[in-house]
Order: sequence, then C-alpha cells, then structure tokens
Amino acid sequence: MIIMAFENLASRLQMALRRVTGRGSLTEKDIDLMMREIRLSLLEADVNLKVIRSFLNNVREKALGEKILKGLNPGQQVVKIVHEELTHAMGDEAVGLNYKINDLTTIMVVGLQGTGKTTAIGKLGRLLKTSEQKKVMFIAADIYRPAAIEQLKTLGNQTAIYVYEEKNKKAQDIVKRGLDYAKENKYDVVIIDTAGRLEIDEAMMEELKDLKRIAKPEEILLTVDAMTGQIAADVGLTFHEKLGCTGVIMTKLDGDTRGGAALSIRHISKIPIKFASSGEKLDSLEVFHPDRMAQRILGMGDVLTLIEEASAQITEDDAQSLMMKMLSGTYDYNDMLKQFRMIKRMGSLTRILGFIPGVKALRKQMQDVDDKQLVRIEALIHSMTPDERKDPALIAKSSRRRQRIARGSGLKVSDVNRLIESLDQQKQMVQQVAKNPTQQGMPSLQPRKQRKGKGKGRGRFRY
Repeated sequence: MIIMAFENLASRLQMALRRVTGRGSLTEKDIDLMMREIRLSLLEADVNLKVIRSFLNNVREKALGEKILKGLNPGQQVVKIVHEELTHAMGDEAVGLNYKINDLTTIMVVGLQGTGKTTAIGKLGRLLKTSEQKKVMFIAADIYRPAAIEQLKTLGNQTAIYVYEEKNKKAQDIVKRGLDYAKENKYDVVIIDTAGRLEIDEAMMEELKDLKRIAKPEEILLTVDAMTGQIAADVGLTFHEKLGCTGVIMTKLDGDTRGGAALSIRHISKIPIKFASSGEKLDSLEVFHPDRMAQRILGMGDVLTLIEEASAQITEDDAQSLMMKMLSGTYDYNDMLKQFRMIKRMGSLTRILGFIPGVKALRKQMQDVDDKQLVRIEALIHSMTPDERKDPALIAKSSRRRQRIARGSGLKVSDVNRLIESLDQQKQMVQQVAKNPTQQGMPSLQPRKQRKGKGKGRGRFRY
C-alpha cells in the first residue's frame, strides 16, 4: 500500500491542519502553531532541509495573505495551500515516458544494488505490455551479480517477456547485439537491466556511460529506495550529473518508511518521479501523480486512481450486470464469486480502502483483515451444488446443506452462515440506496427510460 510510506507524515500533517480546518477566522498565531507542527512532521519524515525550508516559506507566505485571513473558510484555504505545495514538491504533474514513433524505444534502468532495480524492470515491462500494448524485450546486462540474470529470466517467464542474454560477455557487447536482435524482431520497447553497486564508484559510472553511448536510450530511469530517506536525493543528483537521468522509479513505498525520499528527490536532483512501486506483486507499479499522492497524504483519498484501476479490471457491462441483479433480487452465489474475483484483481482490501476519502480509521481496522478470506469464500461457493449457487434460499433453509458445504470446504458452519449474511446484506444495502439515493448521498441507481432515436449511448442504461 503506497500511502503506508507516508503514514507517519500523513498523521502529523493531518493533525497540524486540524488546528485550522473549520475555523471561521485565523490569526497569525494560529498559522505559527500549524507551521511548527508541519516543520516537525517533515523533519521526522527525513525530508531534505532545503526542501523543508522552501516548503514552509511558501506555505507561510500564502497562508498569511490578506485574502486567506480575512476571507471565507480560511482553514479550507490553508489546506488547499498545503496540498498545492506538497504537489509542487513532488513535481506538479505526472510525467510520462518518451517513445520513439514507429521505431524501437530503449529504456535503461540504473540504480544502486538493493534498490529493487530488477524487480522494477519486471513490473515496468508488464505495465507497458498490458496497459500500453507494447511488444517488450528485456536485455540482461547486469553481468556481475550472479543471480541477476536468473531473476530477470524468472520475471520474463512470469510476464511472458523475452529476455536477451549472453554468458561470459561484456555488458557493452550484450547490449549492442541485444538491440540488433530487438530491431530484427520488431520489438516496440527494450528495457536494459544494468549493473549496480553497493555504492557509487567510477568503474560503474564508466560502464553506464558506455551503455548510454551504445543504446542512445530515450529514457534513463533511476530506481530509488524510498526507505533511504533524503539520502535518495543525493544519490539521484549524482546519477543525474553523470548520466542525465530522465525519471525515477520510487521503490519499496510499502515499507515502514517515512516518505522523505519522495518529497526530496525532485527538488534536489531535478529528476521527475515517473513511477512508484510497492510490494512484490508484478501489478504493483503505478504511474506517479504528485497531486493524487498529495491528496492521499492529506487524507483526501485518491478516487481517480481507484476509478482507473477499477476500469482496467472490471468491464462496464460486468459492473452493470451485477448491479441490476442486486436491484432485481436475483443476485446469487455465482454473482458473488464473480464480484470477489473482480476485487482480487484490484489488489488487497486495505489497498483499495486507501483510495477512498475519509476512511483512515476504517483502513486501520482493516489492516488485520486476512485477504485470504476471499479464498475461503471461493472454497465455500465451490463446495455448493450448481442449484445451490443459483438459489441461495436452498442453503438458508437447510442446516444439512450448510453442514455439507462446511465439510466440503474444510471450514465451519459458522463460516457458511456468515456468507449467507453477507449475501443478504449486499442485496439489502443496494436496494436501500436505490430506493433512497439522496439520503445515502448517492446518485440514483434506478435505470432511467432511454429515449428512442439515434445518437451516442442509445440502448444503454443511464444512472
């Protein structure tokens, strides 16, 4: 969960902003107290001192403006200022990859050993293949770490991406011949895995410079370990001065880290953060949106990313079909199984909750939720007969059926009972919202009558 990297910072910043949120008027003393809390929160997050100084000066100058202190809702205006400055510190807007049009695009990935470089390459390759529909190839040019080539080949197998390798050859020769192979076989994108060291040295940099001259890459992406705090900014600056890096992949953002790296690296090294990575799963790489990350830090959620991820995993027809079944009362265990499989494709329950505004407390409660519960639900449903899945009343009315399902799934009758309750609650909740949408703060879920005639959207339900 990416916001975990900012958990302490988020808590402190939100606490500082509560001093001013909702206040009808603010004084300079109120702003000073808030600024002291913000300063401490940034120091604890291991943010670079230059970044802290710039951030505080900008917030203070804007917050003390006459329009803020004497205007309507000054507290909300201050929150807006802090959000804007957080966004600015992390780069203002998302920066995409540079592609060659109708030709091979080459990406070099560089970084120190232990920053998750090879894993990041696997994730990036999968993202470009699935989201961008690119034909991707990896080149294994890290010839010094014994396990690096095998690790890249394993990632290639998992993502169905070809890995070009040569044993006992110089990295420069491997890259040159690998690029020739990619052009001959009409690949769209080549990602080069380069060697790292435990620390920056001249030999490593000279080899990387050679590879840059050979590959002439459109992108040189630097992997940065978020757990290194503001040190990451200094590492980024050194790599940028030597190689001219075009972007950063921020890794290990799910670790117990304080978030200082993400807030420092853009300001110090001038390299944009292009991607953020969390966890070991290959689908855990995200395009980095500074404004959305600022929203998450301030507890505003990230509904846009949630919608994008849901759209990528769930088709409009599937979502509409499930909704209509709930509304009509025909929702059954086959539908429930389909729904939970959709949720599993989006990641863990706690991760999904992190995108929703105003559920910080709920997310903390859900941290102890075992995502394997979804596996248990699948086991229960698979232990039902086809008739039982289609007609939930059969199970609800028969204790013998519930006992058989529990035995067949290796679980307890109480688990079956909870599943029955869950199905009923989902039906009731959707039907209640459909009947009284305004009381629930929701738009109407009842389909409107579609006007006849030509035009876009004909024959579809409108909500």
